[in-house]
Amino acid sequence: MTVLVAGPDRIAAASVLSPRLELRVDTAVERLTTVQAAFPGAAIRYAVKANPQPALLRALVAAGAGCDVASPAEVGAALAAGARPEALLHSNPIARRDHLAVCGHLGVRTFVVDSASEVVKVADAVPGATVLARILTSGAGSDWPLSRKFGCASEHAVEILTAAAELGLHAGGVSFHVGSQQRDPLAWAAPIAAAAEVFGHLRARGLTPTVLDIGGGFPAHHEGAAPDLADYGHIIGGLVGESFGDLRPELVLEPGRGIVGDAGTLVATVIAVIQRGERRWVHLDAGVFTGLVETLEEAIRYRLETDRVGPVVPTVLAGPTCDSADVLYERIPVDLPDDLAEGDEVRFLSAGAYTSCYSTVGFNGFEPLTTVLV
Repeated sequence: MTVLVAGPDRIAAASVLSPRLELRVDTAVERLTTVQAAFPGAAIRYAVKANPQPALLRALVAAGAGCDVASPAEVGAALAAGARPEALLHSNPIARRDHLAVCGHLGVRTFVVDSASEVVKVADAVPGATVLARILTSGAGSDWPLSRKFGCASEHAVEILTAAAELGLHAGGVSFHVGSQQRDPLAWAAPIAAAAEVFGHLRARGLTPTVLDIGGGFPAHHEGAAPDLADYGHIIGGLVGESFGDLRPELVLEPGRGIVGDAGTLVATVIAVIQRGERRWVHLDAGVFTGLVETLEEAIRYRLETDRVGPVVPTVLAGPTCDSADVLYERIPVDLPDDLAEGDEVRFLSAGAYTSCYSTVGFNGFEPLTTVLV
């Protein structure tokens, strides 16, 4: 991925680059500050996978964030940005044994697991490490649920962490994720209560769990309403108090979209406007395979902006590749000006997360999304 830094004339300098992600690092730092204020005392581990741009990582680390990492490459990026190894959390519950060993060699000491076999793997690759057991959530209330691939039942978490202690690992506590772009702060209620039960069972067995990792899920400003981050902090803080009482755990957060989402605008150019029967299609030079993968099944609905001022009409969007899956918002078309034409820009707002990281060279020969720091 090519990264350019534009000065005051950034629009003119960047206009020849399309598609592109315009990234405002200062906005991401402001959002981090808001998260820190909403969750005082919590350890913030920015999800590197959301956007691994080096200047962004450096700024977030300098502002007090650690990093949520899932591979040796992400560990290397976090360390290069100045993160301390002890401020790194390996959140990938299923990992290659050699990757775990490399991460451990680089200084990572905390790993998330959700199965007995991964506990054995971590004990072998990183002796003495701390493990957190990831418990299952429903994902209800989120635009991008994460409930199918990872997570175990809470009673299984007790056995996993007990086994970890028997293998010389530290049974650190519990992890979970309520789904990305989670619009309901009460979605944290059930997993927090389940985590408190896990803690109680472990203490009864003589173990001392201390960490509650409540994941990410905090929303960016996509279509639809969501509470302010301060409301999330107030409600979630209250839920932790209700479930844990005086034995409050050390709180860890893994925000990605909630920090960098609003810091980016994906700028695409219209390459064709086609009338297909009763439906208007606008083809762009960005699509599912060039930065907009989260539009699959219309899960994430970005707010759109153009410079045209004509009356709006329902529009289906399509990306530039010849793949039939490269279609955006066909089930529920978007409203765009009827005078939109070839060469016009369409801007996807709050697109700083999960755009540049999913854009890869190869398919049909299209280049990865360019990032411009503005």
